[in-house]
Formats: sequence, structure tokens, C-alpha cells
Amino acid sequence: MSRNQGSKTIYVGNLPVDVRRRDLEDLFHKYGKIVEVDVKVPVRPPGFAFVEFGDSRDAEDAVKGRDGYSYAGSLIRVELARGSARVSHGSIRDSGEDYFSSRGSDMGSGGGSRGGRGGRDRGGGGGGGGQWARGIG
Repeated sequence: MSRNQGSKTIYVGNLPVDVRRRDLEDLFHKYGKIVEVDVKVPVRPPGFAFVEFGDSRDAEDAVKGRDGYSYAGSLIRVELARGSARVSHGSIRDSGEDYFSSRGSDMGSGGGSRGGRGGRDRGGGGGGGGQWARGIG
């Protein structure tokens, strides 16, 4: 099986920006006890979320049952989450970035430089980023 075997948390991608926690609970409750739902709505769609189950087998069943499912006019992507941060501790920044950087790893060395979240913390690039690093201001 995959290297994520035993994960209790799933990644749910390609979500509409108006998705709510309750919508995801309704979509996944039949697979088992849901511990936490963390919905992320980026500046640019699509939205995504992490859903943590009480048992890893429930998470695996949710992936099998909902990956490619048509939801609100889009086919959602459901996978076992990568990374070590727990959803219930608020921010999932580490596991979210692990997910995106590993998704782009087949695109050469630029995997972590895909738009969105990754560029925000790096000074914005081109022209103005170096000023912040030198402490000018």
C-alpha cells in the first residue's frame, strides 16, 4: 500500500470557495467518526480541507469512496494527507506545504515555487524582497 498507510487525516481538494465545515462533515460522516475538519480557502480557488478521522481505516475508506466524486459541479480530489502536523492544533501550515511541495516534485526543482501560499513568505521575489531581508525601513 502507500507510504501514508495509517494516516487518519485526508486531504480534500478542488472544493468550491464557499464550502463550509458542516458540508464536509455531511459528505464524509458515513465513513466514520470525524475528529476535526479544517477548511482552507485560498485567495485563488479552488479551496481545500483536511478531515481527520478517529481511525485510519475510516480515512482510507473515505479516500476510496470520495476521490473523483462530483461535488458542487466539480470533481473533488481525496487523498491521505502527507506531513506530520495534526489538524486539531489549529494551523496545518507544515502539512499543507509538504503536500504542495511533494505534488510539484515531478516538475523539476521548482516544486515548492508554485503560486499561492509558497511565494508569500519569501519576500515576494522580483525587485522588493531584498529590502526586507536587509531590514531597511
